[in-house]
Amino acid sequence: MSKECCTTGEDEKPVSEIKQHDEHGHDGHGHSHDNTDQTVFQLFLPAAVSFTLLVTGIAFDYWLKPDWFKDWLRIIFYLGAYVPVGLPVIKEAFLSIKHGDFFSEFLLMTIATVGAFAIGEYPEGVAVMLFYSVGEVFQTLAVQKAKLNIKTLLDQRPEEVTVIENNIPKIIKAKDATMGQIIQLKPGEKLALDGELISDNASFNTAALTGESKPDNKKAGDIVLAGMININTLSLVKINTAYEDSKLSRILEMVQNASSQKAPTELFIRKFAKIYTPIVVVLAVAICLLPYFLVENYEFRDWLYRALVFLVISCPCALVISIPLGYFGGIGAGSRNGILFKGSNFLDTLASVKNVVMDKTGTMTEGVFKVQQVSVESGFNKEEILHRLNILESKSTHPIATAIHEHVGEVDHSVQISDFEEIAGRGLKGTIDGKEYLAGNFKLMDKFSISHNINHSEVADTLIAVAIDRKFACYVTISDQIKEDSVAAVSALKKLGVTVTMLSGDKQAVVNEVAEKIGITSAFGDLLPEDKVNKVKEIKSLNESVAFIGDGVNDAPVVALSDVGIAMGGLGSDATIETADVVIQDDRPSKIPMAIKIGRETRKIVWQNIALAFGVKAVVLILGAGGLATMWEAVFADVGVALLAILNAVRIQHMDFTKK
Repeated sequence: MSKECCTTGEDEKPVSEIKQHDEHGHDGHGHSHDNTDQTVFQLFLPAAVSFTLLVTGIAFDYWLKPDWFKDWLRIIFYLGAYVPVGLPVIKEAFLSIKHGDFFSEFLLMTIATVGAFAIGEYPEGVAVMLFYSVGEVFQTLAVQKAKLNIKTLLDQRPEEVTVIENNIPKIIKAKDATMGQIIQLKPGEKLALDGELISDNASFNTAALTGESKPDNKKAGDIVLAGMININTLSLVKINTAYEDSKLSRILEMVQNASSQKAPTELFIRKFAKIYTPIVVVLAVAICLLPYFLVENYEFRDWLYRALVFLVISCPCALVISIPLGYFGGIGAGSRNGILFKGSNFLDTLASVKNVVMDKTGTMTEGVFKVQQVSVESGFNKEEILHRLNILESKSTHPIATAIHEHVGEVDHSVQISDFEEIAGRGLKGTIDGKEYLAGNFKLMDKFSISHNINHSEVADTLIAVAIDRKFACYVTISDQIKEDSVAAVSALKKLGVTVTMLSGDKQAVVNEVAEKIGITSAFGDLLPEDKVNKVKEIKSLNESVAFIGDGVNDAPVVALSDVGIAMGGLGSDATIETADVVIQDDRPSKIPMAIKIGRETRKIVWQNIALAFGVKAVVLILGAGGLATMWEAVFADVGVALLAILNAVRIQHMDFTKK
């Protein structure tokens, strides 16, 4: 039906162009428009006029039978009924030919209906184009509905912000705001840029980013993101990210590019339709002409009618509309629930996932560490060590660095660090005041052959070891909290028949404790980034699809290696979010099984539509070629099946995946 779907060699437009003209001056759905969106009334008006005239004509033909309703007057009357719905389609057929698409659906419909007029079947010719046009309108409405969540997301960024300059509020363009400026946010206003809350506390509605309507309470120093709505107090936010680099901007870019990543089923149908449509035209010509050489009493009109019926039945619109619509609906359903799929191909892959491998810190746990104990070796000064450790950790973005900072206090930036190095999977190294400091896990101590008498494997908390000039100086115990929905997430994954494995760079004792609490039986600790990669390769060697969920920079290689990489988008590092195929915006583990459910439901709907379209069309095609089906059956096989497929495809947008 739609030009966007049926011209199979043409890529879908990015979401940012939804409201723009395409190269033909049309909206991609066979409807001309000006610069404003058409209302439902405007969309249905041509079909309503055509339907009224068609019903009146049929009444004149079969019931009222006025003397004047014959010959040219009758033809003109039915032409009047045909023009409102037929002219836009004929125009699209010519435009398609002009742009190299000789076998579009528009051409099939034009040939079929003009042919019906040529053999005197005026009511049927009008009816075919009328029902086709109605199906076109329903498809346009369905596509608009499918894109509603993403359109809403596009509208989240305010164009203007109020900045405080010399204690005076000043309204400027959001794009012109710079890092370090202070934004004043009134109750009910949306934040336009990422920043740090400098007011004592505030409450935000984060539904645009996370799909959750529950207020999120923030305190001074917390990060707040573009798209959040200030609920009840006047708040001040210090900008810390450029407008184009905000999390919401990156989210929009991901969603805009989602339609370019096609699922294998969708790609197959596109290629199929490109070959299928020319074959149908050739077969229709053969049905019309070949019987002349094969049957007695050949009647051109009868065989032409069969060929026209065959053409109407054979239109592939139910396939090439409902399948992309089904996938787009899946992407929209994910967006509504705070899950961003970067392409429909990842919906397909997630539907087949048999193994979910996840990181621990920041994925199944809060990633918010708190210092529990500081144990210092004799001969070292506790305050000095913590002071230097705080300076060293200030160069890291790891959650452990935040815990140290919160425990120790402000960093003395006047003290310089030289030879700083972050050693992947182990910790930090740097020189402060002429002394070499090492801070990290005990694998870091082993790497530099630093002796100690700590039996760290038996301690159930995360340990940070500190060495000064290659001598063991102290260790810090840090604990993390399990996320409130981690247990439910693991349980839901098991119900879906998915095997769950947890990998972590943390020590095995900590990993075992967390795994036991949330119900995971397969958990591995003490892993370096390359060890995680090897574990995922080991699982993939069993020829089973793997999804990996992580949030840290060290997780990016494993995310890239897995069949589907899922990033926690709130605490997640930029590198992991960019590498991932799916982004969970609110960091909730329960969204992992929800993403799989959305993928499976999308795949189910797509295959239901394929079976429906092929099944009905195959039966009616055979009947049409044998002269046992009329235009009315053809209309059902084409438009009726397409409408059913569209209605089936949009179901996914109304499903509640929190309960499903």
